[in-house]
Amino acid sequence: MTSTETDKSLRRAVLMVGAANLAYFFVELLVARKIGSVSLFADSIDFFEDAAVNVLIFVALAWSARNRARAGMVMAGILLLPALSLLWTAWQKFQHPMPPEPWLLSATGLGALVVNVSCAFLLTKFRDHKGSLTRAAFLSARNDAFANVAIMAAGALTLIWPTAWPDLVVGIGIAIMNADAAREIWQAAHEERKAAKA
Repeated sequence: MTSTETDKSLRRAVLMVGAANLAYFFVELLVARKIGSVSLFADSIDFFEDAAVNVLIFVALAWSARNRARAGMVMAGILLLPALSLLWTAWQKFQHPMPPEPWLLSATGLGALVVNVSCAFLLTKFRDHKGSLTRAAFLSARNDAFANVAIMAAGALTLIWPTAWPDLVVGIGIAIMNADAAREIWQAAHEERKAAKA
């Protein structure tokens, strides 16, 4: 497959991934509000962020290497947004520590896992194509799949031990994973920018 054909396939893939992420953002946000879940709220913001990242990738693929590196740095910043929104949600939860409904928490996490595994599968063959851009999309989908397993586990723990703590711990874990992905993408984009200048 030529580079142009790969770019076209990648653009189709990121559009599909962006649409899937945007659709499930609404699902998770509604459920998070209904059951008062910090982890689902953090993950819903993450879905919205992933939709934005994939649309940005779609647009940025036609740019020069230097501008793609700049877009990668912007995406590293975008990946930190769920951590900021989580701080506010977690603070509210600490003040009113009611456990979320465990069955709905786990079922929504399972749905998110299906979406994210499908997205990661679509993007896996492109993860080293175009540097930090596609790395951002792949890392987001991969990290989200891990987060969804943790959300399901939080639901199971809440069923056994009715407390808000499993949900809070998973929500904080999602924020930490996003911060680490942001660091990886920033480093990759920084290296690309240096290479483009050279």
